[in-house]
Amino acid sequence: MGKKTECFEDLFIWQKAVEFAKEIYLITEKKGLKNDFGLKNQMRDSTVSISSNIAEGFERRSRKEYLNFLNIAKGSAGEIRSQLYVAYEIGYLEKSEFDNLREKARFLSGSIANHSKAIFNSEI
Repeated sequence: MGKKTECFEDLFIWQKAVEFAKEIYLITEKKGLKNDFGLKNQMRDSTVSISSNIAEGFERRSRKEYLNFLNIAKGSAGEIRSQLYVAYEIGYLEKSEFDNLREKARFLSGSIANHSKAIFNSEI
């Protein structure tokens, strides 16, 4: 049996969300995104929302609230994917950058969904 997770920093999905946010912050400092303050800030807010909601939900320590915050985090992963499409279509992202970031956002979304299912089905 696995060790009980004591803090949100131990969660794989939180760690991946922080890594992803760092990538978004770095990419939004390049080229056209650097000066498109609306889209840049929206992308940053969306991506930071993922790890923040995972952490907030974990700290609530109520399964129902935790699942709600995981759902919000998953929604933010979808939001950033949509914003990546806009950034790509405008020409702010190269195809390889877009594909890489979109795939990471999809992976995060799936990982959050899997974690939610595990929490929902747990007997704790």
